[in-house]
Amino acid sequence: MHIHLIAVCGSGMGALAQMLKAAGHRVTGSDANIYPPMSTQLESAGIICKQGFSSQNINSDIDLVVVGNAVSSTNAEVQEVLKRGITYLSFPQALARFFLKDRSPIVIVGTHGKTTTSALMAWVLESAGRNPGLMIGGWAKNFKGGAKIGNGPHFVVEGDEYDTAFFDKGPKFLHYQPQWAILTSIEFDHGDIYKDMDHLRSAFRAFVKLLPPNGMLVAAHGFSDVDEVIQGLTSPVVRYGFASGDEIEWQAQAIHPKSSGIHFEVVYQGKPFAHVDSPLLGRHNVQNALAVIALAHQLGLSREEIQHGIATFQGVKRRQEVVGVVNGIIIMDDFAHHPTAIYETLAGVRAGFPKRRLWAVFEPRSTTSRRKVFQEAFAQAFQEADEVIIADLYAPEKIQPQDRLDPAKLVEDIQRKGQKARFIPTPDEIVKDLGSYLRAEDIICIMSSGGFGGIHSKLIAALQNKVKP
Repeated sequence: MHIHLIAVCGSGMGALAQMLKAAGHRVTGSDANIYPPMSTQLESAGIICKQGFSSQNINSDIDLVVVGNAVSSTNAEVQEVLKRGITYLSFPQALARFFLKDRSPIVIVGTHGKTTTSALMAWVLESAGRNPGLMIGGWAKNFKGGAKIGNGPHFVVEGDEYDTAFFDKGPKFLHYQPQWAILTSIEFDHGDIYKDMDHLRSAFRAFVKLLPPNGMLVAAHGFSDVDEVIQGLTSPVVRYGFASGDEIEWQAQAIHPKSSGIHFEVVYQGKPFAHVDSPLLGRHNVQNALAVIALAHQLGLSREEIQHGIATFQGVKRRQEVVGVVNGIIIMDDFAHHPTAIYETLAGVRAGFPKRRLWAVFEPRSTTSRRKVFQEAFAQAFQEADEVIIADLYAPEKIQPQDRLDPAKLVEDIQRKGQKARFIPTPDEIVKDLGSYLRAEDIICIMSSGGFGGIHSKLIAALQNKVKP
């Protein structure tokens, strides 16, 4: 088939395009902004991409069009598709149609940890020779990307609760036909899609009901909304967490953090199961690993296969990723943008590097983090940091003034708790300011759900150019 993807340069759409090409289809695409690294990946795969959206990109030899999540019905190419009567699908529909059929999908859902847990699940299977498929919204270092067709029975999918397309406002994860699933957490997010917690819970409730009686849900303990969502579920449910109790089959105990990761003991049904070494930092990543251990065990992997997979996992880009070390100063990049994610990320870094001065630099960039819904929660989220810098909101004009997070007030609230915090609006100003204060053995955790104006490379360059004392 000739398949055309509208908005092809998104991480998921670009990965799908490459998979479709690898599966033997003729693939073209278009996007408003075409730039590396996705542009070079698509070019290397032989996929022709057109800059900008135009009706002329839609011609009579196209058999199918895949429409990206951010594309509106007024898009020039969408209008031409509708005019010509060409068949079109959303990204989740296309993934299900071409790659999940006749497989056993493992779908990872939840507010936190989806990308890391999905990549880890796939790597544990891969390292054990099971050759799974994979589709995640990130760059898994073991796989050198976020997608893989595979020819084994399982296909691991990161299940997003965001809406599907302009013609389908339901969550993406309802399309993924789960046989197995991990539910990591449920907290309020995506304030532009969900009006309240009841609305969000309804989406997760619809998802877990898709699981068949011969499948399984591995669900985190410690989230009241998870407890509520899984009530009355007919498919088998296994719980995991830190607490003890008959209802928690998989537990992590004796957790020992170190700069190279974390060591913990796994208890299954009250009995010792394994000692595990993970290269990831933080208790949240212990939970992610525990979920994978529980499901991998159910899928028949041995204790040794599971331990090896976790120990050799290289992580995901933009998740506690060290992007530079200059004069003993560590620069770390992280995707955290929810208060809980920020707290757990910083707590993990603090535990791994207890003697270093920890800087937290945060850009409110996601749609929800730019809203005042988390104004108070953000004030609690940075307590593990020694120094906090809050940047201005990304594209504040896209949020109504009465709904916006107030970064200056956030800084004042953090200061009232006895912490050092400053509001520095732009990336360039932050880099200039940090250059005056940083010293060897500092660690800077930069958190944003976007590019943050290239702050990481700018800071590294500034530190490299700084004259050593």
